[in-house]
Parts: sequence; structure tokens; C-alpha cells
Amino acid sequence: MPRAARTPVTAAWAARLLRVRWAVRAPVLVFRARLGFLFGSRLLMLEHTGRATGIRRYAVLETVHRTDRGTYVVAAGFGDGSQWLRNIRADPRVRVSVGRRSSVPATARVLTPGEAAAALGAYRRRHPRAWAALKPVFEGTLGAPIGGDGTGLPMVELRLSDRRGPPLSGQRAVVRNPSRQPPREGRGR
Repeated sequence: MPRAARTPVTAAWAARLLRVRWAVRAPVLVFRARLGFLFGSRLLMLEHTGRATGIRRYAVLETVHRTDRGTYVVAAGFGDGSQWLRNIRADPRVRVSVGRRSSVPATARVLTPGEAAAALGAYRRRHPRAWAALKPVFEGTLGAPIGGDGTGLPMVELRLSDRRGPPLSGQRAVVRNPSRQPPREGRGR
């Protein structure tokens, strides 16, 4: 059977698999066990806050574009209905685990259609075979075709902070007890 004839069936199967909760949640367990480095920098785990519940939520996403060491672009494969996308629109303060970096504070920003088209174009040029396989899957999950300019596929920029930031809403801050601090050097007893 020619490869082109198998693609719609494979894409439909993959789109259905993305709706199976245990299959989608398995990579989250890998990241939470601090083994995310096994995925390299191609996948990352986004930690965000539920807009209605305030509970911490997790999503493992593929990196579509990377402008520098601390900036990643990811696609919302289920479009505007993606819960993680709706949550970061409500609160853009997130944490990202990627490679050997774990739970780094970051700020999320939804890209404009022009920025999304540029990022998707760069991805298509770098990974033509992956895009050929992913495009029908995205079209199946979105329920609409993706134009040549990337229309219909929301994308988000995640800019990592260099410092440990404030806790996410719903998360307690760790306060050190000053009486348990080690004595300063140079102050003999």
C-alpha cells in the first residue's frame, strides 16, 4: 500500500490516541520523576494553574521553535479548546521542565498569527518528515485544515526566568526559619 494512502488512517488513529487520558498522562509521570532529560529539549512539561480550581495542572508538549536557551514555542494541538491554553490565558505565570532543568518559573504569551506562522514555517523547514506526519494529526484534533501560514493552530511562547520565582497561585511559599541558618564564616565561637 502506498505511504500516502496510509497517512489518513494513521493520522485518525493518532488523533484518537491523543484523547486517551493514560497515554497522554504517561510522559507527565516521567517528568515528575525528574527523568525529563530522557526526552531532551524536544519535549517539555508545562506546569500551570487551573483557571477555575487554582490547582496545579501539567501538560507535556512538543517544542516547535526555540529562539534562544530560555525561550520555547509550543503548539496547542487541540486549538482554543486546549485546557492548558485556556488556563495560561487566565494566568500566564507558569513553570517549565525541559532537559535537566526542572520547574523553572516562566511567562507564557500567546503568539500573534504572524509570529505563529513564522515559528511553524521554521519547524516545517527543520523537520519536514515530522511535519508531514503531524499536520494531519493536528487537522484531526482541530477539526479544520491548517493553512500554509499556520492559521488555526494557536502557539504559545514560554520565556523562562533565570531566577527562582514566586510560587504559582495555589502553591505555598517555602519560608526558611532564620534560627536554623548555619553560622556565618568569620564569626568564631
